[in-house]
Amino acid sequence: MPRVSEDHLTARREQILAAARACFLRKGLHTTSMQDLIKEAGLSVGAVYRYFKSKDEIIAAIAEGVVGGISAQIDEVASRRLPLFESMALLLEVIDQQTGPDGALPIALQVWAEATIDPAIGAIVHERYTGLRARLRVLVEHAAEAGELPAGADLDEVTSAVYSMLPGYGLQRLLIGNPSREGYLRGMQALYNRPA
Repeated sequence: MPRVSEDHLTARREQILAAARACFLRKGLHTTSMQDLIKEAGLSVGAVYRYFKSKDEIIAAIAEGVVGGISAQIDEVASRRLPLFESMALLLEVIDQQTGPDGALPIALQVWAEATIDPAIGAIVHERYTGLRARLRVLVEHAAEAGELPAGADLDEVTSAVYSMLPGYGLQRLLIGNPSREGYLRGMQALYNRPA
C-alpha cells in the first residue's frame, strides 16, 4: 500500500480545521459536535479521528495556529526595537486583521467564554495566552532598557497592562464596531503621556 504524502496529511488536517472554524462561527463552539465537524469536513469518522481524538484537540490546534501566527508577528515587531507606543500601534494592525470575518478573534471570543466553564479548554487558553504574554514582555523589556518606563517599574505588571490593551481593543472592535485604531492610539497616547 503506498504511503500517504506529508502534503496530503497536512491538507487533510487543514480541511478538518477549516470545517471546525466554519462550524464554530455558524453554530457556536459549545453547540458544535464532533458529528457536525465530520459532516462539514466531508470526511469519514475514522479520517477525522485519525487527526483529532476530540473537539478539545481541534480547539487546541486552532488556538495554537492563531497564537503561533500572532507570536511570530510580535517577535517581528520586537526585533525592530521601536518605542513601545510604536510597537503597540503595529500590533493593533495585527488585531484589526483578526477581527474580520476570516480573522481568529470571533472564534477566540467563544473559546475564552468556554474556558470559564470547561477546565480542559481553560487549560488550553491558559497555556497559549501565557505564552503570548511572555512574548509581549520582550517589548516591555526593550522599553525599560530605552528609559521609557519609570525606574524600578515591575516589568511583569507593565506587561500585564500592555497585554490587556490588545484584546481590549479587539473586543471593542468586534462587539461594538469601534473605536478606530487611530482613536484608540490617541487614547493610549494620552494615558502614556500622563504626568506622574
